[in-house]
Amino acid sequence: MKTGIKYDFETIVDRSNTGSDKWDQMKRLNPQVSRGVVPFSVADMEFKTPPEIVEGLKRYLDSSILGYTQPTASYLDAVCSWMKRRHDWAIEREWIVGSPGVVSALFLAVKALTNPGEGVIIQTPVYYPFYAAAERNQRTLIKNPLIFTGSTYLIDFDDLERKARDPRNKVLIFCSPHNPVGRVWTPEELARVGDICLRNNLLIISDEIHFDLIMPGHQHTVLANISEELANHTIVCTAPTKTFNLAGIQNSNIIIPNEEIRKAYLRTMATNGFHSLNVLGYKACEIAYTECEEWLEQLLEVVYHNHLELKKFIETEIPVIKAMGLEGTYLQWMDFRGTGLNEHELEERLHKEAEVFFGEGYHFGEEGAGFERMNLACPTRIMMEGLKRMATVIKQG
Repeated sequence: MKTGIKYDFETIVDRSNTGSDKWDQMKRLNPQVSRGVVPFSVADMEFKTPPEIVEGLKRYLDSSILGYTQPTASYLDAVCSWMKRRHDWAIEREWIVGSPGVVSALFLAVKALTNPGEGVIIQTPVYYPFYAAAERNQRTLIKNPLIFTGSTYLIDFDDLERKARDPRNKVLIFCSPHNPVGRVWTPEELARVGDICLRNNLLIISDEIHFDLIMPGHQHTVLANISEELANHTIVCTAPTKTFNLAGIQNSNIIIPNEEIRKAYLRTMATNGFHSLNVLGYKACEIAYTECEEWLEQLLEVVYHNHLELKKFIETEIPVIKAMGLEGTYLQWMDFRGTGLNEHELEERLHKEAEVFFGEGYHFGEEGAGFERMNLACPTRIMMEGLKRMATVIKQG
């Protein structure tokens, strides 16, 4: 890891009995889990909140009333500036629609852009709410499985073309960077996806919540930034929450350049009675986008260092497991099929013997069975402790 890390990426905050989804899930899976064990499952970080956000919210609380609040000009400017500065994407204030989360935006966008029974395409294995956004809204789920090469994943463009050509299929929910496989799609891949969708009048809901979390040697391209025509067919889902460990603050910015699509989204949103975000969510996002860029740069160094250390350890100590390269996100995708354990045996041994808690691959669809997703956004020593416990158990056969 590079020297000069000034922020605290070492302290663990014990989140037991605080309502943490991740920690409570661990206790349910193994009520006897040893003290000091940290889970690697749900995608929030085991790092302290950036101090600029903590101090900024304290100042805000000292001087403000927490009443009904709409996005201010300074908030909207902060979002626009971040998109331009970090992603070379020029957006307009009026394109920004607030949402308490990207998942709720996915559900809402599916309802706004499709009718019951119509097809929603997803690229599996993929973040499990993509399935729910289609199925719980009585849409037809259409899978365009990614191609696994043994070391990485590719888009099956021929299959996507066939499914896009079916007039019953109306929307592609696209994951960029991809969760859980960690791909950062190249401009060429994005352009090809866009071309297929445009030729077949397939609208795109692009989940880009991990777009700030890009590893060295890779560059994220916002799908809607490929062309103006593609922007007019795309809803881009963004948030500061993954980037700055703010998931509980309930703030996402859904960017919808096309006025007609934006109005359809807003009409559907109105049926839910939703009209504004959490007042502290607005302020946390504004502080993150105006004061926390250095924190993010150092976070990326830590995550990439963890990835390299994990790869080295796995290749040396447990070569029956294959760790995929990490291009984006802080989520490590690993192939455990070489252990000879089925998914349920694997889960039992990891939880009860190794006291290691990952995101189970089968949660991301049948194509994920035999894989595990590990959250690398934690202190390196904590990650290594978990890997060593796992190695001991796997080596026992």
